[in-house]
Amino acid sequence: MKIKLYWNEENTKELLTKVNISLEELWLSSFIEVETTQDSKLKEELNITKEPALIVEEEAIDFKDTIFEGIIPDDEELKSMFISIIWGWDTWDSCAPSACWTCASWC
Repeated sequence: MKIKLYWNEENTKELLTKVNISLEELWLSSFIEVETTQDSKLKEELNITKEPALIVEEEAIDFKDTIFEGIIPDDEELKSMFISIIWGWDTWDSCAPSACWTCASWC
């Protein structure tokens, strides 16, 4: 999985720092690649109108989407987003049979 930050403005440095810190704190930095881009084709493809934009891309399933656009989310919002993408809402919110490693005391 890749996180791409589309930018032409200074405030992308703040977003890049927040993304990297969030991934480190969640122990995901070795699994998720982070890069910045100014690719105009990508901007057009995803209809990005505000900067910076945080894009999630998963090449294995040919998926690409803009998650945040024109804002710098707070740290907890970023962490929640990464958790929901990696583990999914069902796994995180409830004790499903496939999620026993996350809530072993309830399974």
